[in-house]
Amino acid sequence: MRVVAVMNYKGGVGKTTLTANLGAVAASRGLRVLLIDLDPQTNLTFSFFSIDEWHDRIKDSHTIKQWYEGDMPGREVSLADLVVTPEAVNEQLGSATGRLDLISSHLGLIDVDLKLAALLGGTTTLASSQQRFLELHDCLRRELADERLSDYDLVLFDCAPNFGLVTKTAIVASERILVPAKADYLSTLGLTYLEGNCRKLVREFNDFAGYGGKGEHGPINPEFLGVVFTMVQIYSQRVTAAHQNYIDEAQVNSGVPVLESTIRNSTRHFAGEPEKAVPPMLSAPGSDEVVQEFERLTDEVLDSLSLTGEVSG
Repeated sequence: MRVVAVMNYKGGVGKTTLTANLGAVAASRGLRVLLIDLDPQTNLTFSFFSIDEWHDRIKDSHTIKQWYEGDMPGREVSLADLVVTPEAVNEQLGSATGRLDLISSHLGLIDVDLKLAALLGGTTTLASSQQRFLELHDCLRRELADERLSDYDLVLFDCAPNFGLVTKTAIVASERILVPAKADYLSTLGLTYLEGNCRKLVREFNDFAGYGGKGEHGPINPEFLGVVFTMVQIYSQRVTAAHQNYIDEAQVNSGVPVLESTIRNSTRHFAGEPEKAVPPMLSAPGSDEVVQEFERLTDEVLDSLSLTGEVSG
């Protein structure tokens, strides 16, 4: 299993669209993919289920909110019990071995960060404070070790655009961090800040694990898989000079690697709801330029993760 957190402080960068389509393309190549929606906006969930389906089948019994609730995340329900399988996209995959499953988000997840912050308090000694920090931050990583989840090749977290405790649990659980970004000032401005906060979290977790973890919590080392620039403008089959300048600046100054792949802005593919709850990269023809960009991005991501699948047609 390879675990990747997809995140950026800046909203509106195509994060959820990228997660849904990257997961779907990987599944079409024969990989078993689990998407976990950690954004209270729930857009990744609604990429595969209608709002009515979510209300009728998922909202009260199969969301990540149920897992985070209780005295401690995961004590009352297991992640494996929350997995749902979107029928439409799996019928579309056309792969004998590939599968795409989902753990849904919930609009009430926005309150979970406050609950987790409260759980961090209430201890009376430094050792107990460190232990509570480790238990909370390591909760997702421990849960992914459940043998009922061991069949998955790839787990993608769609994180909220913040650095709250829910997002931190995803970072601790991940091997890699993938950062979608627009080629503009605000998106690139936060890359160094994001990298610094992730580095600080890793240092703090590992310090506590070394001194107060009692051997229960191994060290973490999530690395940046890279920045992928989305919604870029293309002119004469090339990224426009204005957008290329931002990409070049990020390569030089951000401290985060920049992937070669880019995804162009395309309202034809990404505006509105996915048709029949199937990501557009599965339903569009293979000759489509945006489909080819996602294929190249999938190649780059899977190569970085040392994952292989069937070569898509």
